[in-house]
Amino acid sequence: MPSENQRPLWLAAGLLLVSCTLFLTLNANGNWDFVLPLRTAKLASLLLVAYAVGVSTLLFQTLTHNPILTPSILGFDALYVFLQTLLVAVLGGVGYTHLPPLGKFGFELAAMIGGSLLLFQMLLRQGGRDLARMILIGVIFGILFRSLSALLQRLIDPEEFAVAQAYTFASFNSVNRQMLAIAAVILLVSAVFVWRERHRLDVHMLGRDQAINLGLSYTRNTLWLLAWVAVLVATSTALVGPVSFFGLLVAALANYLSPDMKHSVRLPMAFLTAAILLVAGQTVFEHVLGMKAVLSVVVEFAGGLVFLWLVLKKQR
Repeated sequence: MPSENQRPLWLAAGLLLVSCTLFLTLNANGNWDFVLPLRTAKLASLLLVAYAVGVSTLLFQTLTHNPILTPSILGFDALYVFLQTLLVAVLGGVGYTHLPPLGKFGFELAAMIGGSLLLFQMLLRQGGRDLARMILIGVIFGILFRSLSALLQRLIDPEEFAVAQAYTFASFNSVNRQMLAIAAVILLVSAVFVWRERHRLDVHMLGRDQAINLGLSYTRNTLWLLAWVAVLVATSTALVGPVSFFGLLVAALANYLSPDMKHSVRLPMAFLTAAILLVAGQTVFEHVLGMKAVLSVVVEFAGGLVFLWLVLKKQR
């Protein structure tokens, strides 16, 4: 019999299994040779993004002790949009669309991880004390990248602007299988590391001084966790595009549904919650609404509402 703390996890796992089954089989009409490989690749991308976004947001909120922050505040999404716009401006719309997907994925991944590591150098010089200043610098760089993207979008031709605009929204419909395999390996390695850190994450929640008093190597541990947050967000963004508020929505629901504040419970709950939202949502949009709406737009809208609710709740 599952314990009281494990029942919500088992219920969420069962609901995810039902959602995955419906996604793979609904309206297949017997065309299994064509439908299953196509939908399996989509399902894999949805699950990978769910893990990356959900877990990275939960880690970031634990390190910052703030439930209304997400890793996107460091400017990952803005940097991704700027890179797409810059490539279109330099190569043109035709040249951009002919870029090798694997090379483009590697370039975006390296740029976002490299930028985040440069940002973390400042935290290292401060001995891990000034996390708020690092976040503020990330916000400033995000504003800078958005401004540069807006400037470039006004300078390029309307046709090239349409190409750039199309790649600045998250899309789960067409994912390169080689990119998917690389992302799966990266996220699997991160899952092993993050799960080993689950007990130290519980200590992080007590604050810097208490964590140091309990024998935790706070600075080194914080930097390692931030590095993995950067890897998770960069991989997810390079794979399908930016999803700014989705992590906030997932973390808020996971914290609400989780019966325990321990990360051994909250980490799986964050993944399961994100996966249910993405898989069930994509199933509804594809097989019920006939692709008349975009899942990423609805998710971002719901995440924005949750953000406003959390801010107003905190003020009260």
